[in-house]
Amino acid sequence: MNAFATQFRRDFAISTRHGAEAMNPIAFFALAAFLLGLGLGQTTSRLDDAAGGALWVLALFANVLAVEGLFSRDREDGSLEQLLLHAKPLFAALLGKVAAHWMVSGLPIAALSPFVALLVDVPPSGMFVLALTLLLGTPTLALVGAIGAALVAGTGRGGLLVALLVMPLYVPTLLFGSGAAMTALGGGDPSAELLWLAALLALSITLAPFGIGAALRVGQEY
Repeated sequence: MNAFATQFRRDFAISTRHGAEAMNPIAFFALAAFLLGLGLGQTTSRLDDAAGGALWVLALFANVLAVEGLFSRDREDGSLEQLLLHAKPLFAALLGKVAAHWMVSGLPIAALSPFVALLVDVPPSGMFVLALTLLLGTPTLALVGAIGAALVAGTGRGGLLVALLVMPLYVPTLLFGSGAAMTALGGGDPSAELLWLAALLALSITLAPFGIGAALRVGQEY
């Protein structure tokens, strides 16, 4: 736990010092939702049917935007090499790094989602479930996305390459997250989808740090 806390504090402090960079995915999510509501403003029934899924897709793209540079700064200043050499256990340190990343990118999106939902006419009854699905789903997106970011960290490339690597892995989380939101908006019980989201999160916490570590070691040629 000491490795987790140390890495979390370090990365959270760095992220907050680069506040403008951390705000980009959040601003993208809010602005894209505003444009969606503006573009479909005259077709209320279509918007009501698709709002949950549309906001989830926007959250997914915002996560891709946030995660692509997760390891680039550490690679440039040499701290990534030190992390791989000295962090004990590496699993906890990597989990702390992704947790700090999620705190400044995924958590604000989940917290902002009820207000963004107003832009696309989501009824109050669906706002809580939408926020809950994002609270459960965005950590999974961050953990899975970190694997893709780790794979390209040593190449100096990102952006589209990260998106191509991780988007197929995002499909289960997207399906259950958007499914839960749309079920709630339709007046149904989203408990099954929420349980699946929780299961995916538990699985990601357990396995993703090993994948991230392996990908980073390949990139560093260890």
